[in-house]
Amino acid sequence: AKMNVMLNQQKTWTHLIPNCGLSEISCDYLAAALKSNPSHLRELDLFNNNNLQDPGVKHLCGFLESPGCKLETLRLRYCKLSKRSFEALSEILSSPSNHLRELDLSLNKLQDSGLDLLCVGLKSPDCKLETLRLEGCDLSEISCDYLAAALKSNPSHLRELNLSNDSWSSTINNLQDPGVKHLCGFLESPGCKLETLRLSWCGLSEISCDYLAAALKSNPSHLRELDLSINYNLQDPGVKHLCGFLESPGCKLETLRSVSMF
Repeated sequence: AKMNVMLNQQKTWTHLIPNCGLSEISCDYLAAALKSNPSHLRELDLFNNNNLQDPGVKHLCGFLESPGCKLETLRLRYCKLSKRSFEALSEILSSPSNHLRELDLSLNKLQDSGLDLLCVGLKSPDCKLETLRLEGCDLSEISCDYLAAALKSNPSHLRELNLSNDSWSSTINNLQDPGVKHLCGFLESPGCKLETLRLSWCGLSEISCDYLAAALKSNPSHLRELDLSINYNLQDPGVKHLCGFLESPGCKLETLRSVSMF
């Protein structure tokens, strides 16, 4: 596929080059071009270019750390990244000059150790992320503990958190009930402004619904969408727990997803 880089002094561009068989060399070319005229690009999507890997991200970070970079959305879904990439991205999130508002690292084998590195950036006062997508990143309940601690220390900007699983991913987030309990430490914190929480296919049971209902009742006013679909063990008792939140006066939920719950 042809990589058409659209840069113009008068316009803001979205640069989409998913599934194009790109390697780290393309990232080097791209970073060099964008550093020469970086101020207009706001979105970069490199989904399913799984030959980018860590060296490719290293080249991209050369652009991200340049003073003129105004990139707000970076999608690196299914690019075969490891913890070296997450450490580099964490440094970008910690930079006072970064403008990133959306980061998608889904379907990369992040694991708990990689998320721990990323959390260094997430808890930085300079991190302004509003959307974080980590679908199918081989995370466990420990990652939820790291994530909750980082977000409680810098909670005011995050609006969407996606920890779901993808049906065709070879790696899954095995959060289960203990993971949700950790996350609820963030959800009930006064500074939490989360509006969308996605926990589809995470092996949750009715206990998770109890944790969520209690946390959201204590700080309910911001959540607008909750996705608990394809968690087969929620069943009737889980719904009963959730209703304790739904009937609370402060509940502002607009969307509740529970497809194939039972």
